[in-house]
Amino acid sequence: MLELIDIGFEVEGKKILRKITMKFEEGKKYSILGMNGAGKSTIAYVIMGLEGYKPTAGKIYLDGEDITDLPVSERAKRGITLLWQEPARFRGLTVKDYLTLGGKLNIKKDEIAQILELVGLSPLLYMNRTVDESLSGGERKRIELASVLLLKPRYAILDEPDSGIDIMSLDMIKNVIDWIFDHGGTPILITHREEVALETDESYLVCRGIILKRGKSKDLVEYYRTTCDKCDHINLPVENKVERK
Repeated sequence: MLELIDIGFEVEGKKILRKITMKFEEGKKYSILGMNGAGKSTIAYVIMGLEGYKPTAGKIYLDGEDITDLPVSERAKRGITLLWQEPARFRGLTVKDYLTLGGKLNIKKDEIAQILELVGLSPLLYMNRTVDESLSGGERKRIELASVLLLKPRYAILDEPDSGIDIMSLDMIKNVIDWIFDHGGTPILITHREEVALETDESYLVCRGIILKRGKSKDLVEYYRTTCDKCDHINLPVENKVERK
């Protein structure tokens, strides 16, 4: 189980996250739902242990082990991966080389082809294509998504997985989530979209750096749909009130 206990995060004295407590159990699909700027991606970066995102309060545990101070590489070895919201740019490598880390990963060509098809890319057209500026943001996002799947992580944090991909690809996102789950992984989706959150079992609703609600995804999506679009944060608990705009 992956746990965040009372996580706080500050930047130059400004509180970005406050008392974030989350539990992600294997055998479930999760989403972290909220409006843009709610702190969702920051939670993902804190879990992954990215440079500059060490929590200023609280602890992170994986199967009871305190991993709060572990670097990204050690967390990755323990099966935690992150799909970035903004796709990285890797110039000069072929798609196959990128997905196998230049041949360091022993992955069969047939398996790579299967994953490329899963994320909506033709193996025939993309296997040996060079990763460069000719690729669109959506194509790069799909390639990075394929790289996450090939690692078969225990916990796959997908930060806005549909960002940069046409809205008609929601079926593809569902297939990706199911693939991770069927291969023993626990998908954790960072999203502001109701349709994406509904593909998960349980959700955390985040607002201005706190957890507003937790529960079944269908229930939280209904609250999000009817409340958050028009909310000026008056629904926050009294002790967590923020300035109204």
